[in-house]
Amino acid sequence: MSTLLAAFSDVLHPMMIGLVFFGTFVGIIIGALPGLSATLGVAILLPVTYYLSPIEGMLLLLGIYTGGIYGGSIAAILLNIPGCPASLMTTLDGYPMSQRGEGGRAIGIATVSSFIGGTVGVLALIFISPLLARAALSFGPAEYALLALFGLSAIVVVVAKSILKGFIAACIGLMLATVGMDPLVSVERFSYGNYDLLGGINYIPVVIGLFGLCEVFTQAMETEQAKAVRQAVRRVFPTGNDMKIILRNCLHPSWIGTLIGALPGAGGSIAAIISYNRAVAADKHPERYGTGVTEGLVSCETANNAAVGGAMVPLLTLGIPGSSVTAVLLGAMLMHNITPGPMLYVNNLHMVYMIFLGMFMANIAMLVLGIASAKTFPRVVNLPRTVLLPIIGLLCVIGAYSMNGSYTDVVIMILSGIFGFFLKNLGVASGPLILGLILGPIAESNFRGAMELSDGNLGIFVQSPLSCVILGLTLLLLVSPFIRIWLAKRNVRG
Repeated sequence: MSTLLAAFSDVLHPMMIGLVFFGTFVGIIIGALPGLSATLGVAILLPVTYYLSPIEGMLLLLGIYTGGIYGGSIAAILLNIPGCPASLMTTLDGYPMSQRGEGGRAIGIATVSSFIGGTVGVLALIFISPLLARAALSFGPAEYALLALFGLSAIVVVVAKSILKGFIAACIGLMLATVGMDPLVSVERFSYGNYDLLGGINYIPVVIGLFGLCEVFTQAMETEQAKAVRQAVRRVFPTGNDMKIILRNCLHPSWIGTLIGALPGAGGSIAAIISYNRAVAADKHPERYGTGVTEGLVSCETANNAAVGGAMVPLLTLGIPGSSVTAVLLGAMLMHNITPGPMLYVNNLHMVYMIFLGMFMANIAMLVLGIASAKTFPRVVNLPRTVLLPIIGLLCVIGAYSMNGSYTDVVIMILSGIFGFFLKNLGVASGPLILGLILGPIAESNFRGAMELSDGNLGIFVQSPLSCVILGLTLLLLVSPFIRIWLAKRNVRG
């Protein structure tokens, strides 16, 4: 209890509150800009946290994460363009409401729904993650190696459009992770005499390139600009009747979002889809959905924000990121010498509590800033590319260089951006590559550690019940797409 009170006191420090509100505000702006995302915001501002304390940096990035997921709903409502993948379903009922002149009302409903969903996700994180962390204390090298494999398998299957393409991207990331000194015997690998590569390829320039500079290239190649919002945003805060609808329809989406978000490789977009489909199936008049129905907007916005807290559960307790955003957050934690996992709850419980409270504060900031800034959103979402893209490109260069003052990092960032652009055009997701680069050292060191413990006997990976469960889940995950294809063909024949 004393640790919790101390964390609460520290989070209420003006500096901490300011960082959370600033991060949330930046996240909302980035999320509201069509084509940008929470991942991009976290990636660009990641180098800034190098000059902050570990907890200050984490609170800033968590604010960006929370605000970025919510901000995506603004472009979805006003422009019919999802600001981020998690806001895809928001367009179905949010944009029709905007076309009826109810854009302000839709933003208000989305803001309150996002706050409720985000708060439930944080509460689930607070109560579930300590239990999972205690169970994970029995993990050894074999279990951690299999967990890394499970994390890679999850994002390859769920995030990537093609399993083969996702597998190739993950393998590229794993190969990049082998550059530098061998972690066990200190032998130089694939650095080709470059001193800057002896410590391995820094994942931060790669993240900035794949998610930041790549987006600059992609949007620069597009010829169409989002159409301007014609109607003004008027009343924003939901009415009493709106609040009744929100409260009546937010329970199921909150838990769906939290549970889906906790699955490695899932995330807000899948949570929103499942929650929306559930709302349609449960309604007596499903034909209303897609025409500007409050229930539809509540279902997807509550779920995709609840997934934020859910996604932090495997990251903090097991050190396994399940999405591109949490992969960048994992990189930020490692950069500050914070090793997520069960020992974090033992050795640094104060920081864990501060993360919990910081995420709750980020949801409060999202509610306040979302309502207060709603009338300025039409001008934000129509910011010209000629202004926006050069600023993002400059931030990418500054961010890559500022970490180590190395031009090699800038070159890596530019090459990653070019490579990411070609991957995007080939339909290859960048998430598996990033996770391969980050999880590669974890998987290698634990795999080799397990081999040393067992004198090279692979049976160590099926000796404990935990290993068997993780291995079984991984195999089930890998074959699940083929099972879905088989069932679909069977239904067609039937």
